[in-house]
This record gives sequence, structure tokens and C-alpha cells, in this order.
Amino acid sequence: MALYRRLVSDEDFTEAMERQFRLRVYKDDHIVDSGGIIIRFDDALVVSQSGVSEVTYHDRAACEFFEIRRR
Repeated sequence: MALYRRLVSDEDFTEAMERQFRLRVYKDDHIVDSGGIIIRFDDALVVSQSGVSEVTYHDRAACEFFEIRRR
């Protein structure tokens, strides 16, 4: 069973990035990315990586971000 926590503030994103929590991203109520970790973020963009060459850019205002923690 996994726990999900919504990432809203810069502190939330910083903690998820430093602790390398897995990420789930929703856009328009659809999952657009799952399983990657945050490698960089700013006010407009969140960059996640799920593999060596799998880097994804997400618009921070248009998406919802959740960290995935395993129990």
C-alpha cells in the first residue's frame, strides 16, 4: 500500500527532491507521469526523471503533483 501526499509549496518540492520520493503527476484529472523523481523545479516548471534518458518537463500551474511513499 502506498501513501500519497500532494506537493504544493517550494518546501514540499524540495523535500521530495532531496529524499528522492517517487512522483505522480496529474493533468486534467489524468495521470501523465508516474514513478520518476524530481531533479529540478522552479516557479513555472518541474523536471522529473524516471530513467537514464527519460526526462519530463511539467508545467507547475497546469499539473498536480503527488509524492508516493511506500509503507
